[in-house]
Amino acid sequence: MYNKITSEDIALLKSIVGENDVLSQEFISPDYAHDELGGIEKMPDALVRVTSTEQISAVMKLAYSRNIPVTVRGSGTGLVGAAVAVEGGILLETTKMNKILALDESNCTVTVQPGVLLMELAAFAEENDFLYPPDPGEKSATIGGNISTNAGGMRAVKYGVTRDYVRSLTVVMPNGEILTLGATVAKNSSGYSLKDLVIGSEGTLCIICEAVLKLIPLPKVSVSLLVPFKDMKSAIESVPKIFRSKVIPTAIEYMSRDTILFSEDYLGKKFPDTKNDAYILLTFDGNTEAQVNEDMKTVAELCLELGAIDAYIVDTDERKKSVWSARGAFLEAIKASTTEMDECDVVVPVNKVDKFIKFTHYLAEKFGVRIPSFGHAGDGNLHVYICRDELNTENWERILKECFDLMYAKAEELGGLVSGEHGIGYAKKDFLKRQYGETPIAVMQGIKKVFDPKNILNPNKICF
Repeated sequence: MYNKITSEDIALLKSIVGENDVLSQEFISPDYAHDELGGIEKMPDALVRVTSTEQISAVMKLAYSRNIPVTVRGSGTGLVGAAVAVEGGILLETTKMNKILALDESNCTVTVQPGVLLMELAAFAEENDFLYPPDPGEKSATIGGNISTNAGGMRAVKYGVTRDYVRSLTVVMPNGEILTLGATVAKNSSGYSLKDLVIGSEGTLCIICEAVLKLIPLPKVSVSLLVPFKDMKSAIESVPKIFRSKVIPTAIEYMSRDTILFSEDYLGKKFPDTKNDAYILLTFDGNTEAQVNEDMKTVAELCLELGAIDAYIVDTDERKKSVWSARGAFLEAIKASTTEMDECDVVVPVNKVDKFIKFTHYLAEKFGVRIPSFGHAGDGNLHVYICRDELNTENWERILKECFDLMYAKAEELGGLVSGEHGIGYAKKDFLKRQYGETPIAVMQGIKKVFDPKNILNPNKICF
């Protein structure tokens, strides 16, 4: 179906991006064969590092004419194999396109290249008295990757997800054509939103080369509240009642004692409280201390009425760092606690979170495996990890398949979906097909064919 890369192709690629930014297979680090989770591995035939939209356009014109597959990669922090070159060909890395190009204070926008890291953009925004609200746990992910998966993160409860902050995109189509999708205006009702099709498409439709992102004024006050409960049921059941109190926290995270202990071991730092089985961690922000403190007091008192054991105010820099660094390390901490793991990134209605968590406990007991979890209680997005530990290959593969089948079926039963923010990639596409059925998948495939008639851009992902 696809052509193999030849020595002539390598020479042409080097003429586009430079001698040092094209590596053929034997010189490519094995790290490029997988993403963060590592369950899917395939080496590309060539690694090409680009520094401009024009270079990407030239590379795609070559790939299109030669029918060579191209997979785009940022920092490689994905968890579903979306940035793995499963069909070989060119792995096009955008991390050198890492400039913040412009800040438009009048229109509250910032223009960035796709290789800018989330933590770099967050710091830049705050330095200029703005906030970029999307806040996924992986701060070393690139903005291009965040847009490609429509990442959400911890502040989605109040502020929404990445899609809500993308005004326009400069992209390169599979044939090398450069387009601008969307506009820098605040409202747009001009035909189909091609920009929104690209957001969340995981690099299968076109290549993001530049993004104009919306910022908001930086809230002047931010305080967190750590609330321990006797069990996860009590903790999760408090969340819908918090919303009904008419207070909208910035974030509502849930965590179990086991997950916190993994993080303590991983970081070598103590969490403020580990005596209880379940916790919710909330953040409140605003422009006055009086407003933020009133919201926090309302929620603290409500949680105590609902059976919370205590409510710890996390207001000093030291306490905030202790709590949120632990929360940010959960994924790496769980990964470090086992020999191998795989993730279920489901989203369910907020009032069904407890039922799904209880179901994972049932599966852990049924199959004799560890299934730790954490996630965004405020929007129902759960990160559930099946740990291999000492299982042999045959039992691991069997249990993993059975657990995934049962968990995704349970999520659908509860009105949920396959992925809340990590995407489908290669690893979860069969589950997506099973849940959506024939017609929606056919529509997705039709969209892909219009954008990419030769199917050379990140092939064999999402719906194929």
